[in-house]
Amino acid sequence: MRVQFIDPGAFRTELSLRRAALVSDDAGGHTENWSEVATVFGFIEPVRAAAPFGAGQSHERVTHRITLRFRSGVTGGMQLARGPRNFSILTAHDPDETGRYLVCLCEEEQT
Repeated sequence: MRVQFIDPGAFRTELSLRRAALVSDDAGGHTENWSEVATVFGFIEPVRAAAPFGAGQSHERVTHRITLRFRSGVTGGMQLARGPRNFSILTAHDPDETGRYLVCLCEEEQT
């Protein structure tokens, strides 16, 4: 496999890496409480935007590819945040298996 190289200056966007903790409510359910795990720098690339129509509503979906310096423990279900924008991590993988980069496929949460 070809070794990938990314200009180190491309990692200039500051992001907050967050993990959800489930907090029990007293009615037998739970709520998500997001806590910051680390501050990381990355490179954000828009990948696709779609607005499928169903049940009388438009459901906008925007996906991004966010590349970070490699960090173990980043998994799907975590979140990256930049200011008011939240990106749910769908997948995270090392593209060339060298332990240098981590590519996260994310979906931006619509507010």
